[in-house]
Amino acid sequence: MIEMLKRAKAAKAEVSCLTSHQKNAALRAMATALLRNESAILQANAQDLQAAQDTIPQVMLDRLLLNASRIKAMAQGIREVADLPDPVGHILDEHVREDGLKIQKISVPMGVIAIIYESRPNVTSDAAALALKSGNVCVLRGGKEAFRSAKAIVDALRQGLKAAGITENAINLVEDTSRNSATALMTATGYIDLLIPRGGAGLINACVRNATVPCIATGTGICHVYVEKTADLDMALDIIENAKTSRPSVCNAEEVLLVDKAIASKFLPHLYDRLVTMRQAAGKDPVELRLDETAISIIPGTNAGPDDFDTEFLDYILAVKCVNGVEEAIAHIAAHSTGHSEAIVSRDAVSLARFSSGVDSAAVYLNASTRFTDGGEFGLGCEMGISTQKLHARGPMGLRELTTYKYLIHGDGHVR
Repeated sequence: MIEMLKRAKAAKAEVSCLTSHQKNAALRAMATALLRNESAILQANAQDLQAAQDTIPQVMLDRLLLNASRIKAMAQGIREVADLPDPVGHILDEHVREDGLKIQKISVPMGVIAIIYESRPNVTSDAAALALKSGNVCVLRGGKEAFRSAKAIVDALRQGLKAAGITENAINLVEDTSRNSATALMTATGYIDLLIPRGGAGLINACVRNATVPCIATGTGICHVYVEKTADLDMALDIIENAKTSRPSVCNAEEVLLVDKAIASKFLPHLYDRLVTMRQAAGKDPVELRLDETAISIIPGTNAGPDDFDTEFLDYILAVKCVNGVEEAIAHIAAHSTGHSEAIVSRDAVSLARFSSGVDSAAVYLNASTRFTDGGEFGLGCEMGISTQKLHARGPMGLRELTTYKYLIHGDGHVR
């Protein structure tokens, strides 16, 4: 680990000085190499999938799965990053003092960024592309379930770097997937300039508690949808089904539904039909509804337990609570949210305004699904993660969030 971190640190100076043309050429070479190595990547992924059978849930197996179309999408994602503006070298602010001293604030790379993530192979290429475009060296530490896939992807990406004449040490993969390697990255002071954990609550909390290097909390998503009493109910059903079922294993999926008590008796039977009856009839996974006392008196389901409103299910499970108006919805979200993404469905301008100002999360949706919280959907290219904290970066972390700044001061013999 130390030897790899030394190589990464040594590569920092070269990578930070690459021109936009050099970085873009390398990214396109990386995309080409990824496609050229498709068969090797799929073979490694098949081994990962076989080893993971009966050890992780089906929805997590879907996150692990690679196929030709997903590899093509990964390569396209890298090309899209190449097409984005270079975030490095921008003059963020400048002024000239009365004595002629000019002070400029300039965007610069972070340096060496470590990413600890779990069983999503596409994160490997996304993170590597974003790091390179922003002038950073990356150290990737994936989960054991996806290690073979990640290694095959990194091998391909490093081929692309070599073809472009750039040090292969710009992209590094930790081959030890034990907890020891994660702890080593969290405490690699002097080598790691920024640590980004991307995964479940256990991983993120461990990094926040134990890291001695700068760390950004990302990802855990207990996302809420609140159906206010004036909502268009058909719109609400469409948003809820999309937010919960389009991909339940991701951090921007809905985990909690809040329903205004004024419409609960009318709305909840339609919800049950949409998420349970109709999905079963269509051969799809029905949603398990975990209901508070009011909701379970209206529709069938499971009694919500004490932890159900504080759980990121990442599965076809939805906790449902009935609330007295927008103020109670805001209060519930404040008590239980992880600060990721929340939505309100309403036709009342006052309620929409109150929700948007009262909810303190990275993304707040008015009549739209939480599933849009994503770097690509926000026009940032792929993302390094979703930051749920407030310092430095918040929400989807694209290229700009992977830079810091320094001051350049231009003088002419000035002394103080």
